[in-house]
Amino acid sequence: MRLLIVKLGSIGDIVHTLPSLSAIRAAMPHAEISWVVERNSSEILKDNPLLDHLIEVDTKALRRGLMSGETLRAPRQQLRRLRASAFDVALDFQGLLKSASIARLSGARRVFGFSREGLREPASAFLLSKRVSVPRKTHVIFKGLQLVNGALGVQVPTAETDLNFPLAISSDDKAAAAAAAADVGGNFAILNPGGGWPTKLWSPERFGRLADALWAHFGLRSLIAHGPGEEDLAKNVLRSSESGTARLTSLSLKGFYALATMCKVYVGGDTGPTHIAIAAGAPIVGLFGPTEWWRNGSPRAADICVERTDIDCRVDCHRRSCSKWICMDIDVERVVQAVEKRILKQSPSSRSLPLAG
Repeated sequence: MRLLIVKLGSIGDIVHTLPSLSAIRAAMPHAEISWVVERNSSEILKDNPLLDHLIEVDTKALRRGLMSGETLRAPRQQLRRLRASAFDVALDFQGLLKSASIARLSGARRVFGFSREGLREPASAFLLSKRVSVPRKTHVIFKGLQLVNGALGVQVPTAETDLNFPLAISSDDKAAAAAAAADVGGNFAILNPGGGWPTKLWSPERFGRLADALWAHFGLRSLIAHGPGEEDLAKNVLRSSESGTARLTSLSLKGFYALATMCKVYVGGDTGPTHIAIAAGAPIVGLFGPTEWWRNGSPRAADICVERTDIDCRVDCHRRSCSKWICMDIDVERVVQAVEKRILKQSPSSRSLPLAG
């Protein structure tokens, strides 16, 4: 069988779909599996031995080419690659018009996706051959697994302990992570102040005070992780810390995964690095505001979310801007208490073993 996974981005979305890739490969070892992904989100999937083909697309270029009179050369090349495999089945994990359109444009004979209530853009339902219904309030990882079960009729994991997040981690990734860990003596927390939406951010001043508290209470030094464009935010965290025990670190996504396997605790919001840290099995304290922990957070019962549940607007918000902006107004003391609780709950975890690259 030739099978196409459609999950374009973001990084967190891709990480959430990795257990579905693992389940498909385990049930169908001889299938030819391809994954179509946005070019700017493809790093996490490169060199994955469970994939036969990684198809990188630029949906903005596709959209421009399909809707305007400008040159179609690049979009045509992308479409030719999509259609080259004569897919038997395409699975749309994204639930958007653009993802369903790409699944259709692939030429797959059958296109599976979620039923209307499970789609982020319900209008995309007409592009699907079959729709799989998933119960409301299902974690996004298990939602994807139920799509695999409904579309392919294969067994999928139903327990958090059975989840596998296959990633190809190279020796260079591991070496970069080991160097970062050595910079803080190997006994450290990862603090990630970044986030794709302004409304998901906890203040850098509070992250700085948290770094001091982690040193004072637990003897943990802190690595302040940042990605492209987040250096100033990370520096603000460092300036807000008075203990001198925090350091900045910026690694590749796979290097960050390797680093997360070593940390004593990870603290961050609903953002790509948090989902990578979850995949790595790091002990997690999540800071969630406009999005839901039950949907996007860690599926492991031992991990902890700190959130504001005492406000009248904290229901299915998903706002990227807000005049009130109080859901991330969380005291440092509450986060310190959550870290202590999470450290005490640590037990042998279900960390996935990274695949050698």
